[in-house]
Amino acid sequence: MCRRLFLLILLCVVAGMPAWACTSAVVSGRVTPDGRPLLWKHRDASDLNNRIVRFDAVKGQFSFVGVVNGTDSLAREVWTGYNSVGFAVMNTASYNLKNDTSSLADREGVVMKRALAVCRTVDDFARLLDEWPRPIGVEANFGAIDAEGGAAYFEVNNYEVTRYDVADAPDGYLLRTNYSMSGRPDEGFGYIRYDNAARLFAPVAAQKAITPEWLTGVCSRSFYHTLLGRDFSGDNWAVDQDFIPRRSTSASLVVEGVKPGESPAFTTMWTVLGYPPCSVVLPVWLGCNSGVPALLQASGDTLRAPLCEWANALKREAFPIERGSGSHYLHMARLFRPDGSGMTQQLLGLEKEVYAQSRTLLDEARRSGSWNDRQVERTMTRIEQQVSAFFQKMLNSGSR
Repeated sequence: MCRRLFLLILLCVVAGMPAWACTSAVVSGRVTPDGRPLLWKHRDASDLNNRIVRFDAVKGQFSFVGVVNGTDSLAREVWTGYNSVGFAVMNTASYNLKNDTSSLADREGVVMKRALAVCRTVDDFARLLDEWPRPIGVEANFGAIDAEGGAAYFEVNNYEVTRYDVADAPDGYLLRTNYSMSGRPDEGFGYIRYDNAARLFAPVAAQKAITPEWLTGVCSRSFYHTLLGRDFSGDNWAVDQDFIPRRSTSASLVVEGVKPGESPAFTTMWTVLGYPPCSVVLPVWLGCNSGVPALLQASGDTLRAPLCEWANALKREAFPIERGSGSHYLHMARLFRPDGSGMTQQLLGLEKEVYAQSRTLLDEARRSGSWNDRQVERTMTRIEQQVSAFFQKMLNSGSR
């Protein structure tokens, strides 16, 4: 009787434990319209207040930019980012790789921060992992791209590294959620989310049409559920379970790399902070002086980014029930409405304008071979003012 009671309690505890449910992709230029690789990280985390931090080069290392948790006041960890030579890295937690009893864990952000400071290529990252003292303190799928055509996933536990190069992927891309292909079968999390992403990717990759706009606009805001076989975005309410966007989603980022021979200064990190259905994208450019929008950085002494704060405030409209198990229920009708006035629909309209204005800057920089810092500052000031005004109107409106 005692044993049965213990098992029941254990099951309840495990069921209540949050599995940070990231969804990700490493995409080769073979399936993008312009031949540039992409690194997509749809991030779920315990800390929902994310910000972007720019790190200066020190002691001959590279400068870099990346996502930092709101509680990480000293920015000791980075959870997706890229550096001045075009190397980019992200991770998803894995739950079927650990095969030892070491207590050292959750060091992925430390590993990625170090990688961004010292790695030029994906092969450099492979060497860094091989040389890292054991146990590494990780259980993760690391995705990486570089400015020389490298693109791969590394499935890593405390002692072992298994590499999967996208060049070997017949479809031109690889996906990972919260289990590893080299791990123990049928363990881990994210099998349905993987299928959700695979269903979205297959036809678009076949058309060589995978873009940052599609990844942030469609994948990170998709409520199609493959197991149940339908899209829930037309429902009034839905249970927040096994969609790509979840209540625990803290950001969605796409690093748009460069073609071999192209300047890594044009690498772009398209950044959505907060719950993507209630947020909007902004570009991050390490290669120019005004390339990190203030709305993505810490505001004052709060260590919180304004865009993330606004998105979290709108998310409370989408998850309005706080008592009991109400937090599991998503009021879908707040996000999508038949007349197009849902919060997500309005923000997607704004996002198209942000992409259009940002791409004008990026295209001009590529044509001229360098950034026009004054033009970037003027355009980004205008975009941030537009985004700020849009959110203030939504937050102050009683008719959302």
